[in-house]
This record gives sequence, C-alpha cells and structure tokens, in this order.
Amino acid sequence: MESKYLKSSNILMAQLNPISGDVEYNKNKAIEAIKTAKEKKADLVVFPELFLIGYPIGDILTRYPYISHQAQKALDEIKIYCENIAVLIGYPEINNDKFGKPYYNSMALIENGKIVKSIRKTLLPTYCEHNDYRYFESWNEEFENRIFTLNNVKYGVIICEDAWNDFEFFEKNLYKIDPVEKIANDVDVFLCPSASCTRAKKEQLKHNMMSHCAKKYSKKYIYVNQVGANDELVYDGLSRMYDEDGKLVAMAKSFEEDLAMVNLSLGGEINPLPKGLELTLNSQKEFSLDHKPDLERTYRTIIVAISDYFNKNGFKQAVLGLSGGLDSTVCAVLLADALGAENVFGISMPSKLTSLESKNDAKELANNLKINFLEIPIKDMCDLIKDKFSSMFDEISKNWCNRYTNSYTNDNIQARSRAMILWGIANEYGALPIATSDKSELYMGYATINGDMSGGYAPISDVVKTKLFALARWMNENRKTKNAIPISIINKPPGAELAIDPKTGKTLLAEDALMPYEFLDEVIWRIENLNQSKDNMLKQEFLYEKKNQVDKDTKLKWLNKFFKRLNTALYKWYIIPPGPVIDARSINKIEYKQPIISNIDYSN
Repeated sequence: MESKYLKSSNILMAQLNPISGDVEYNKNKAIEAIKTAKEKKADLVVFPELFLIGYPIGDILTRYPYISHQAQKALDEIKIYCENIAVLIGYPEINNDKFGKPYYNSMALIENGKIVKSIRKTLLPTYCEHNDYRYFESWNEEFENRIFTLNNVKYGVIICEDAWNDFEFFEKNLYKIDPVEKIANDVDVFLCPSASCTRAKKEQLKHNMMSHCAKKYSKKYIYVNQVGANDELVYDGLSRMYDEDGKLVAMAKSFEEDLAMVNLSLGGEINPLPKGLELTLNSQKEFSLDHKPDLERTYRTIIVAISDYFNKNGFKQAVLGLSGGLDSTVCAVLLADALGAENVFGISMPSKLTSLESKNDAKELANNLKINFLEIPIKDMCDLIKDKFSSMFDEISKNWCNRYTNSYTNDNIQARSRAMILWGIANEYGALPIATSDKSELYMGYATINGDMSGGYAPISDVVKTKLFALARWMNENRKTKNAIPISIINKPPGAELAIDPKTGKTLLAEDALMPYEFLDEVIWRIENLNQSKDNMLKQEFLYEKKNQVDKDTKLKWLNKFFKRLNTALYKWYIIPPGPVIDARSINKIEYKQPIISNIDYSN
C-alpha cells in the first residue's frame, strides 16, 4: 500500500564496523552516526544486531558479564542524542528471570530520548560460526512486541536469523517458528538488523530469500548489516531495501562503512555488488573451476580481514617468507594491498634445493610490489641442525629401536629454520609473521607445523589451490599495478622444494606427492557441500575426469590417499592461526571441529 506518509519516511542504515567487546568505541561510533542522521533529516536510524558489543561475541559476556552493564550504560548515554529521532540499536539485554540463559539478543528502540522497548531475537543459530544459544535466551512470546509505529508507518523487527526460516523458501527448516510470518499481516515494513558474514554463494542465497519475503507478503524489506572483520569472520555490509514486489531499490557499499539513507517511497542509491556475483545470483549448487564470479569478493574479503586484524590488534607490519611459489606470492600481494607495501617485509630463504628460478621470482615479485626484501640463505643453518640431530638420534637409538627408515626430518628442518628467522624478525620489530598454507594443502596435511603453518595470521587458509591460481591471474589484471606477479610463478607447478623426487631426480612436485589439484579441490567441495563419502565420490564423475582419462584404480588410489591424509592432518587444523572464512564451508576453527581422536569410516 503506497500512501503520502511513506514519502516523508527516511531511514538511515548505519552500516558500521564495530570492535568486539569495545563498548566505548562502538558507542561513540553510534553517536556520530545519529548526529549525521539528524543532519540528513532521517526519521529512524537502524544499527546492526548486538552493535554495542560487536559481533562475534565469543565468550566475552559469560567471562566478563560487566560488559553487559557497560552496554546498558552506553544506551543511557546514546538516548541523550535521540531527541526528535528514533534509533534501533543492538545490545545484550540482561535476562532477569529465574530461568533461562543470562541474556537476550535485543534491539533497543529509542524515541525522543527514551528507551521505549526492547525487541528480542527468537531464532538462535548454533551452526557454522554461530553459537548464539550458548549465551542468549530465545523469545517466543508476544510477537506483537516486535512492531512499532513511527510517522504512521508500522515497522516489524526481525533480527538476523529470525528472517531465515521461511517455510516456502527453504526445503527443510531448522525451526518450527517463522517470526516473519507471525507479524507479516500487521506491518508495513520489515526491518532486519544483522551481523551476517560473507561466504561463497551466500549473497546469492540472501538476495533471493529477502526478495522472496518482500514479494510474498507485499512488504518493504530493509536489511542493515555489519561491515568489517573480527578474527575469522568478515562482514560485507551491502545493507539494502526491497520494495513490495521484491525488487532491489537501494543497496549500501560493499566491504565499507556506509551511512546509507533510504526513503520508503523512493528507495535510495544502489551500489554495485563485487563484480561477478551478479552473474551467479541464481546459480545451482555444483562444483566449478570457473572461479571468476567470486574472485573480487574473495580478494576484498581477505583485504578487509587483514586490515582489520592488524589494525584492531595494534599491528602495523607483516613479515613473510617469499619462496617464489604461488602461496607466498598471493599472500604478499594481499598484504601489500591491505597494509601498504612499506609495511611488508618479504624474506627469501633459499636452501641448497631452492632453484635459481624461485630465487629470481621472489626478488622480482618484491620489486614489482615495492615491498621490503632480503635474502637470507639457510644452508649453513640447516647443516648445523642436521649435524646436531644426527648425533642426537644416534644416542636416542640406543634406547628406542623404532626409528623411521624414511622420515620428513630433513624436509622440516628447512621449513622450521625459515619460521625461526621470521619469528626472530617479528620479535625484534613488532611485526606479525604470516602463515602461508592454503586450504587444499591443509586438508592433506601438506604443511609443516612450526614451519609454513607458523605465524600470527593465515590469509589464504580457506582458499583452495585452483582458486589461488585464478586469484593470482585476477590480481594481475585488476590491481592498479598490473602484472605484479611474474607469469613464471603462475605457470610453475607447485612444489615446496624441500625434497628430491627419487623417480625424477628433481625437487618433488606437490601434485606428484598428492594428486592433481583440480581433482583434490573437488573432493573438498563434495565433502563440504554435498557431505559425500568415498563410495559416493567413486560413483560420481568428477570435472577432472571429463577432461582427463582416469581409470578406476587411479581414482580409488587418490581417494584413499585423500582420506588417509585427512585423518592424520586433523591435529594440524587446530594449530593453524586464524584466517578469514571464504568458502561456503570451512575447516577454520570458528566453524568446524572434528575430534582429533576419531575413527570415521569414510567409505559408507
């Protein structure tokens, strides 16, 4: 229903970047946003959920309950600035009842300097990165309390997960209640304050779900999302408004703070999605090696992740090993773009197995990026440790007789010597060392603890190898400085240059030690997205098989190797430092936990 009063209703979507637990910082950002809203003559300001304490909250409320009192005090200060304007802002409301969890996930409605009501969240997610029911009590009563009237417009508040349970849109629902359905007949506009992180294919799902909801009920739909990064989670913003026909009529910026104004009749500015996402809004769930539609989102997600992780934790400089390989190369480019080239130090640490090509590639990359660069050979360091180990092992063998005939000791000496150098630089200059392991190799345990896994942040830990190749090419084409990555790095077969392949007499290549990455990455995708077993996969035709002849024995050999190595890699997943969630599903600690002591039959 369109009417005159809607034309004068202006809502400011306060898409801001809070810091978890820093109530004072978040409060001050809120006050500045309210001042701006008044200048722009907004009637209502909507903040993301739990804005005053930031999201994610982890266990900070249960460990430090006084933070909830700080949030209440902050509300009392904020309301002073709310004369002649309405504000909806997220905070942890204390549950004073005898029963239930200690808090509600609530939105405080402030009008004319008074807190009018608290609107409580009903659906509390406990999947992926979410653990809301650990702290919050669900509110299943008085759904009319979600509704408020402002300038003759009736608004219904649905807090993030409350919007994700439409019985028609989803084939299977997690909850028996749909809060949207409960209030739909009594409101003009849905307001959805959220803290919804970015993932592969999530924007497509989000857009279609919100558009469906607006059209189904013929209601305007306003979604206000958090932006920025906290640890592994990155929020893309993209706050927006849909009209009664489900048409997008306004959208805030992606991956940036934005005080975006929308008018209920006229909509507002429509900022673009990260390039490529618009091509896949209605794509099906299937594995693809065409990573192009998701590359800008991936790039911007990691840039924001690095920037906020460093800035919010008080770090300015990063140091990483530059091997001349793909992983460290992509990390170096991302760090330079996120922190500034002057704040990145690339260290080339060649051993006797390092090729001249790799050394030259590392130096050329550093020159192209204009980052700091130093070459520190590790041959003498490795030889000294090997000599010490040799005499030590001889003594130990007098008591233990189970020494391996073939071990990875000498390989790991190289990786761990490099990590020692990086940590030495970090300790001396207050820099943060970077772990450069990628997702494909983490799944296979093809990474060294206290070696290339060692560091304070792992930027590409949720990016598979085939996507890294695509991202490298994309960055060469789309960064301000074109072709910063030497093409020889992109064309080079991946290999750690830690050991000699006895079959070829040359350094061992990763795909020879593992399997083709195109096949490996599809195994990962099938586990994470389709929950398939080894037997399921054996019956399915992989994308790799459509282009290459693979006999059944070879395929079974690869699958057996994958699941055997996965089992022995589990403990490494707990050791890798934090890194941003990128994929639809992840092994990052914030999302996935498989017991290290587990004996799963992956065949069934």
